[in-house]
Amino acid sequence: MEAIIHFGATTLGLLRDVLPIAIILLGFQVLILKRPIHNPTKVFTGLVFVLLGLALFLEGLELALFPLGRLMAQQLTLPSFIVGEGAEAIVEFTWSDYLWVYVFAAAIGFATTVAEPALIAVSIKANQVSAGTITVNGLRFAVAIGVAVGVALGAFRIVTGSPLHWYIISGYVIVIIQTTAAPRAIIPLAYDSGGVTTSTVTVPLVAALGLGLAETIPGRSPLLDGFGLIAFASLFPMISVMAYAQISEWRAKAGRKSNSNLEESE
Repeated sequence: MEAIIHFGATTLGLLRDVLPIAIILLGFQVLILKRPIHNPTKVFTGLVFVLLGLALFLEGLELALFPLGRLMAQQLTLPSFIVGEGAEAIVEFTWSDYLWVYVFAAAIGFATTVAEPALIAVSIKANQVSAGTITVNGLRFAVAIGVAVGVALGAFRIVTGSPLHWYIISGYVIVIIQTTAAPRAIIPLAYDSGGVTTSTVTVPLVAALGLGLAETIPGRSPLLDGFGLIAFASLFPMISVMAYAQISEWRAKAGRKSNSNLEESE
């Protein structure tokens, strides 16, 4: 009964948030564009589905994804897991003792990004407009590798307690340098790839992981150290996508050069 009441409260809260969006869209259609709404029944049904879907998604986050992310962070940082027997005699750990934390962070970053609906949609469109030059899986894996590296590095930052801004500044310096050398056609897509990772699947698990680590590692503050992982998940895909394009361009040039040399030798 308590779960039903909580779900109802969530749905009402979402109705308050979604209603202005619907009013703006319908108002512009009727008052500004002065066009009728085609298939109003389908539109209304779609809005109801959106409302229920968002409510169910938020309930799922609260019931499963957030608790799982925090639980995994807690279990991976337990002294009994890190050193086994005699853990009670260990007072402090070094950054290298949390190897499995970095491995889990990279794995969950990669897996959630590959499953991200927004990234799948962008990859399909990029494949279509590039006439197949940019492959769907190639772009998805390039972005996923960037998120994996970024989330693992963000977990390392939480473990060590080092300042967030130095990582972000260094990352954007690399992005600027890559922007001057990467193929022009890939730069806008690379910049957009950083945004599509901060969507429905990736953000909840990454945020839960960061908060869980900050809560369980001694000396860390959930407010100061628990957040910031999403910034890593947005930054590093830009680097990895431009690197993917640069490597592909280099391989294409090497292939053309090899063919040219082969023809000259014949």
